[in-house]
This record gives sequence, structure tokens and C-alpha cells, in this order.
Amino acid sequence: MSIFLQLLFNGLIAGSIYALVASGFSMIYLTNRFMHFAHGATVTVSAYFIYTLFNLWGLNFYLAAILTIVLAGWLGFLMHKLLFKPLKSRGSSTAVLLIASVGLMILLENLMLLIYGADVKSLNFIRISKGLEIFGAVITPLQIIIIISSLVLLGGVWLFIKKSKLGRTMRAVADNPELAEVSGINTHRIHAWSFIIGSSLAGFAAILIALEQNIEPSMGLFLIIAGFTGAIIGGVTSLPGAILGSYLLGLVENFGIWYLPSGFKSAIAFTLLFVFLLFMPNGILGLKRGIK
Repeated sequence: MSIFLQLLFNGLIAGSIYALVASGFSMIYLTNRFMHFAHGATVTVSAYFIYTLFNLWGLNFYLAAILTIVLAGWLGFLMHKLLFKPLKSRGSSTAVLLIASVGLMILLENLMLLIYGADVKSLNFIRISKGLEIFGAVITPLQIIIIISSLVLLGGVWLFIKKSKLGRTMRAVADNPELAEVSGINTHRIHAWSFIIGSSLAGFAAILIALEQNIEPSMGLFLIIAGFTGAIIGGVTSLPGAILGSYLLGLVENFGIWYLPSGFKSAIAFTLLFVFLLFMPNGILGLKRGIK
């Protein structure tokens, strides 16, 4: 029982991080219609933002966290404004945009390596404390905060997409961009907003990761693979699907290592990805077009 609960807690913690990355990735994909793999680099750069603001500059942690989320949004906007919008205006295909995104991810991660070095960094904001024991399983207060804050934010994003004027406009562009443009919607503005909001979610995920784990230049690569896999499992065209798929991935990864060595964790993620791409490419809740 204790092993089951421990793996359940671990799966929920991992799933919460994956869901934040996947929801931002999915939001950008829905309106821009290309796989933005540099989203993983946004997480990496944002982690170094919080490290610089809090550890190096000595700002109050909560102010540093807010600034990190804002800076992450601006980073996403600049990616769109300086790279992807010009490429789209020249009629570049989704394959070209994908290659540009991968190149941008490599560039940003190497830039972080050049500036901060290869050694791992840590925030050291929350002191390590004894975890809460629940039927033999242990979960720390920080991990509880990660799960709860992720669920609250993801719920807020879903309400924003469903209820706000901007959210409804984003859904219209995602469903039929040509009709939305004919109807007078500025699709370029919506594309930019999806980058801003999606990248801000990546910034929030980076703060949670930096609080519990170490910061390193290559951290974004694994996270974008996990976020992409979660989005594919649940349905990249559905925000609730991307979130559901991310939690399923976190649980399957952690329960999988109950029977397999821990080194097979990434292999489990890739196996799930291949299975869904081959047999259920639209995911659990995905649609061929549109946003749910």
C-alpha cells in the first residue's frame, strides 16, 4: 500500500509539471499550427530568470517569481515577433517552422550554457523539511504546493479559454483561422497572445521545477518531450486533453518503474508516444480541428 501511494504521489507531482508545459505547448499549437519545440527552452531560460533575480540579484522571491512569469511571456512574444511571424509572412511551411523552433531551442540552451556554465544551480529558497507521512508514503509540503498550485492555474486557464473574450477569440482562430480572419479577427494578434500566455505557463512551470530540482542548461529538452507526449496522449487540440494526458504520463512513468529499472522512465514515455501516434493520433480527447 505504501509503495502504491508513494508512486501515486510521485506520478501526480510529475504530471503537474508536465501538464503546465503541455498546456502552454498545446495553446501555441492550436492557434499557430506548428510544433513549437523551443517551448522547452522557454522553461530553461525562465528557470535561469528566477535564479538570476532571486539568487544573484537578491530580489524578494515572490517579486522574482512574478517578474519571471512576465519575462517568460515577453520571451514568447519575441520568439513570435522576431522569428515565427516573419517566417509565416514569407509563406514558410510547418516543416520550416518546426526546424526553426528546434534550432531556436538549441541556440537558447547553448546560450544559457555559455552565460551560466555547465554546473547545476539551485534556488535554496525552501529548506528541506521532513515530509508528511500518509499510510507509509511520504510527500513534502513543497510537493503538495506544486500539485495544488498547478491544478488551480490549469483550472484558471480552462476558464479563461471558455469564458473570456480573448479565450473565445483564440478558440475561433484555432477552429477556422480563415473564417476568423474574414470575420475581422486579427489572427496575428491572437498568434502573439498564444505565445505570451503559453510561455507564461512555461515560466510558472520553471519556478516550480527550480524550487524542487536543480537548474541546468539541458533541462528543457526532457520537459518538452514529456509535455509533447502528454499533449499527444490526451489530444494536442484539446487543452483538457493535454492536461489529462500529462497526468496519465506521469502516473504511467512512475508505476512503470515499479516493475522496470528507473532508467526505463524515458523509454516508457517514448513507448506511449509511439503507441498513440500509431493507433490514436488524435489522442483521448482530441479533435481533428478546433480547441475544446
